[in-house]
Amino acid sequence: MEQALFERIYESVVRREPTYDGVYYTAVLTTRIVCRPSCRARTPKAENVVFYDSLEQAVSAGFRPCKRCRPEEGGVLRPDAVLAAEADKLLEAQFGQKVTLQSLAGLLKVSPFHLQRTYKRVTGRSPASRLDQLRVERACALLADTELAVAEVGQAVSFRGASHFAAWFTRKTGLPPTEYRIQFKGGIHHG
Repeated sequence: MEQALFERIYESVVRREPTYDGVYYTAVLTTRIVCRPSCRARTPKAENVVFYDSLEQAVSAGFRPCKRCRPEEGGVLRPDAVLAAEADKLLEAQFGQKVTLQSLAGLLKVSPFHLQRTYKRVTGRSPASRLDQLRVERACALLADTELAVAEVGQAVSFRGASHFAAWFTRKTGLPPTEYRIQFKGGIHHG
């Protein structure tokens, strides 16, 4: 590792900044412990520090994860978790429009492949699956709380045609929209 980069990362360790969390891991030669750069433990001397690109590398070199900052718990995902959170914000804002993996990736300035893989690693599901969940939740709320026609509910969650929306809604919930509305409103049909 070049000296300038080492000094920059070490400076973030001294200031306990999370900038390099999940990017580098601070291994302390005297204690044989590996930490996140932002760890709150006493700052090690620069000559006692080695930085690793991955926790696995540090562990295989004989360091054990710090019990205080727990670098094994999601630290790897820090930049990825930020990307997933930004994707979620966009999905929540745009679920009523046509949203594709391409368009989402374009807004986030990453490749569709990277977005798909990263989002899935962080959240355990695809952006499309999250989008479906948001649309189902909104459609259910509109069917239960409004008098909007089924076609209008479909349009509110990005479906042009009522039949396409009804088929999708039935597949996702197990009930056609009109049945859902009847059941949810206590069996009283409101049109």
